[in-house]
Amino acid sequence: MTTVRTKATEPAGTAGTAGRTGRAGSAEARRAGRGFNTPSTAQTVTRYLLLVLVLLLVIGPFLWQLSTSLKGPAEDVYTRTPSFLPDQPTLDNYGKVADAIPVWTYALNSVIVAVVCITGNVVGCTLAGYALARLRFRGAKLVMGLFLATLILPGEVTIVSQYVLVRGLGLADSLAGVALPGSIAMLNVLLMRTAFAAVPAELDQAALVDGANVWQRLWHIGLPNVRGMLSVIVIFTFIGAWDDFLWPLIVLNDPQKYTLTVGLQYLNGTFSANPRLIAAGTMIAFLPIVVVFGVCQRFFFKGVEEGAVKG
Repeated sequence: MTTVRTKATEPAGTAGTAGRTGRAGSAEARRAGRGFNTPSTAQTVTRYLLLVLVLLLVIGPFLWQLSTSLKGPAEDVYTRTPSFLPDQPTLDNYGKVADAIPVWTYALNSVIVAVVCITGNVVGCTLAGYALARLRFRGAKLVMGLFLATLILPGEVTIVSQYVLVRGLGLADSLAGVALPGSIAMLNVLLMRTAFAAVPAELDQAALVDGANVWQRLWHIGLPNVRGMLSVIVIFTFIGAWDDFLWPLIVLNDPQKYTLTVGLQYLNGTFSANPRLIAAGTMIAFLPIVVVFGVCQRFFFKGVEEGAVKG
């Protein structure tokens, strides 16, 4: 008859070893269930604290400007203890901005400049990027090197030559002269070239076998796969054109042609300055950026999620 060894008949040392092995296995199972890259509780708390700190540094000035723009004339904005919540919130400061300067004229001028810059970058950078990524021609590497070389020089180095060129074209003191240098950005050309290069070449080859020409391949294969990058270009081109201050200040002389960022300087007078009006003007200039980003960001994230190849 076979003798069955029970737990009571096992040696004491063997039972202790089995218990330690079981506890070690349970700890390993817990670690395996948590995942290799799963942070610990302390790491999670540290990450959230850092995120809150960065959020305060980024959003803090915006909230302070918004709060100042809503404060009434009886409230002191220079108190030792900052107050983000106005005691008597009012929207009169925004109306006073329109009374102090022609803010809507300046905003329209900025919109015109931004639309011209966006159109030039979307069309010009798309064509140039597709040509560099998909077409084969002599001097392609030289052209690519020239594009890269332009990124080495800062904008302040070339601003004098840009003004001489704009003045020579008869575009000084005009919105066209403001928009011309930013109509095609070399960085955007390289971004579009990278986006088109990420599309598999087999798609172009298959379309070429079917008889598609260059424009058809660009429209039906290239553009549907780079909508995410186009959204990025639209967002950053608008922000750059809308927030630009130095170049419009150099080119424009007529106050009626000022862009919004240049026109807002009149809110800061030589002998008096109302911080409430300045904050309200800043918020008026900031809101269009929020609108454009809110409209385009979903296309950007959609393009990133879909990937380079559409099924």
